[in-house]
Amino acid sequence: MSRIQLLSPRLANQIAAGEVVERPASVVKELLENSIDAGADRIELDVDQGGVKRIRLRDNGNGIPRDDLALALSRHATSKIRDLDDLEAVATLGFRGEALASISSVSRLTLTSRSADSAEAWQVVAEGREMEAAVKPAAHPQGTSVEVCDLFFNTPARRKFLRTEKTEFGHLEEVVKRLALSRYDVGFQLSHNGRVIHQLRPAASEQEQLRRVASLCSTGFIDNAIALDVEASGLRLWGWVGLPTFSRSQADLQYFFVNGRAIRDKLVAHAVRQAYRDVLYGGRHPTFVLYLELNPADVDVNVHPTKHEVRFRDGRLVHDFLFRTLHRGLAEVSPADQSSGVVPAPANSGGDTLAPAPAAAVSGVAAGEFRGQHAMNLYQAPERPVAGQVAEQVQAYGRLIESGPLAGGLAAAPESIPAAVDPDTGEELAVPPLGYALAQLHGIYILAQNTQGLVLVDMHAAHERIVYEGLKQSYEQQGVQSQPLLVPVNMAVSAADVGCAEEYAELFQRLGIELQTMSDESLVIRQVPALLKSGDVEQLVRDVIADLRALGSSDRIEAQQNEILATMACHGSVRANRQLTVAEMNALLRDMEHTERSGQCNHGRPTWTQLSMVELDKLFMRGQ
Repeated sequence: MSRIQLLSPRLANQIAAGEVVERPASVVKELLENSIDAGADRIELDVDQGGVKRIRLRDNGNGIPRDDLALALSRHATSKIRDLDDLEAVATLGFRGEALASISSVSRLTLTSRSADSAEAWQVVAEGREMEAAVKPAAHPQGTSVEVCDLFFNTPARRKFLRTEKTEFGHLEEVVKRLALSRYDVGFQLSHNGRVIHQLRPAASEQEQLRRVASLCSTGFIDNAIALDVEASGLRLWGWVGLPTFSRSQADLQYFFVNGRAIRDKLVAHAVRQAYRDVLYGGRHPTFVLYLELNPADVDVNVHPTKHEVRFRDGRLVHDFLFRTLHRGLAEVSPADQSSGVVPAPANSGGDTLAPAPAAAVSGVAAGEFRGQHAMNLYQAPERPVAGQVAEQVQAYGRLIESGPLAGGLAAAPESIPAAVDPDTGEELAVPPLGYALAQLHGIYILAQNTQGLVLVDMHAAHERIVYEGLKQSYEQQGVQSQPLLVPVNMAVSAADVGCAEEYAELFQRLGIELQTMSDESLVIRQVPALLKSGDVEQLVRDVIADLRALGSSDRIEAQQNEILATMACHGSVRANRQLTVAEMNALLRDMEHTERSGQCNHGRPTWTQLSMVELDKLFMRGQ
């Protein structure tokens, strides 16, 4: 073996470039972060051939003084940290001091800058080889311009791994989107091959921020999003989460920021997936643009050279906060919220409260509650009522049709529903979000009319969710019912698994599982939740221990219990071809308006949809 020797600065920089500079998008990320850290509020980015031929960035930041210009291209040279205390509470996007040195080692780089207190600009050039950086005068306004040409011109092996121009620009554009979503106070302009792709002005107001999100993530996302703003335990989560019905086949509309830094983290991904578990259709991915703010000292960003990964000092607290916030936010979305688009966040959330509020309760005739009517049994579909029991209901409903919103029935439905009037008191009643039942279609769908137009409801899917939520609530009130195993299950595990089981013994007890340590590598399961007695108990415990070791928490037991309750709800719901009376249909609509997650059935499929009068007019070319 040869003797140990120091690597040359050029080779060391190229090794570092292998970690930091993967493709043109990596260069753009580093340059944009430097501009933002320099206080720029206007950034112009111009690229050619997907960024491989040329990347030119100009900002109006603080600039670099002449004496620091050559030093900026040196490895591990930065103005953002001074000592270990700064590293433990990093508040800037960049801090390693590797970016410019790594980029200049694999490209032809020109750096021009003028600081605020300087009367003239200066320029330095580097061309991927060991050379003394010469500083020369230049013409430039306050700020910095960086031009990167011929990326990987001196490392042809790296250049061969680049994709097509379209693919490389796609990655580059995604980087710009992330930075634009993280800093609304900064204006961005992106041009490709001389054509302007994005031109985003600084967004100060909430409406301007919404417009920026809509331009980058589509208006469809904003129209189907919930606005959140929650603060608790020193953590604040705000932003927008898409409704379960606005899911995607790929995870390509998911943006999560920690203190303004775009990150990908398995703990965050698990919390989001867990929050959507009850309402998302299998194989689909949720959509969100979320911002988590916390003390910089409570998150370690010095985990990976690209700074995509972070490590939370109290991961369990962050995971539980994210899960509870998103889970409750999705649960509180009512049909009224879904029909009105984005659920606005209040000016001051105050403590641990959520923006979306449940629909206002309605009662009496407007709620479909007629004299003598009984609520639907959630656990068993009622038999067809006897004529004498509903005679008064029919009469009351007939009076409502003659005087209220359904006058004329299907044959002469008004273009908009007038205010309903209680025939007994003469008081004006608000039309509920899902309106009033008109008829039943093929024993499967309920047709209802509200102020917007026509509502179609899948009665089995809707009743399935109502029954499921009722079962869950009943089960939670009674607590976890445990059952001892007739034959205890002996498990051979690792010493680390035994230690985990002992550390979380109290948690296992709350989950209804009793574990006993037999040796350093052996556990015995003596008691399990009654609902799971017929399942694969050993595999379940192994999965729970694995989750606890990786994330500090586990929801597998609750998930399996909910699967069983969902199956029970499915079998206990009204079936297709079951003929419902108008009173029963109205009762089902009112239950939907006050049931959590009523927009989706237990399998994540939608339970209802709205056809507005505008959409119906288009179908029949009315007004054209």
